[in-house]
Amino acid sequence: MVFPLYDDNPFKLPVPPYATWALIAINVLIFMLTVGASEDVQASITISYAVTPVVVTHSVGWSDLTLVTGMFLHGGWEHLLGNMVYLWVFGDDIEEALGPFRFVLFYLLAGVGASIAYVALNPNSAVPLVGASGAISGVLAAYLMLRPCAKVTVFVLRIVVRVRAYWVIGGWALLQLFLLAGKADDGVAYLAHVGGLAVGALLFLVLRPAGVKLFECMGPGMAYGAESGKIT
Repeated sequence: MVFPLYDDNPFKLPVPPYATWALIAINVLIFMLTVGASEDVQASITISYAVTPVVVTHSVGWSDLTLVTGMFLHGGWEHLLGNMVYLWVFGDDIEEALGPFRFVLFYLLAGVGASIAYVALNPNSAVPLVGASGAISGVLAAYLMLRPCAKVTVFVLRIVVRVRAYWVIGGWALLQLFLLAGKADDGVAYLAHVGGLAVGALLFLVLRPAGVKLFECMGPGMAYGAESGKIT
């Protein structure tokens, strides 16, 4: 297990990453409001707001909005914590590069794109999809394009090490492809992760301001540019 801890201090940025923090706060707040509910209420919330492919592909209207609402639901504390830590570590850099409004648009579109990829290849599935990992996969793709040589402190195999971003994110991406190809049956929608990576890479190319350079490493280790459901 590889768990990122930090890359740099977001409090030292010229402009604090308020959009990233707001997204984290919204995810946590929604989870806190639902975690104490009864099983019947939680099931109703999942049916109403999660992405269920067969519903999305065979109806119109509200079901389309679940492509957005589903990314703000989580299947438990570990699911929420894992996603939010990744967003905390990597989101602020992408927000700094894009600006807060473009970043929120990028985040939402990456999440929607990841869900669409999952629905497109599982159109008749009745298994609901929840989680922010599709959107966060997009953030990881953007980070890899923006700061591939940045040093990231990670917890791996019970030790803490500091390695370059391309090892952390590249290794994670390869793992998702491996598990997807192996058709891992552990309740995780790896297809949504891979879809989020692809959509995030394309979106970052389109949305980044003209002065933001890609794949630029400068100095020592730094890179700068201006069946209860499937979980992601």
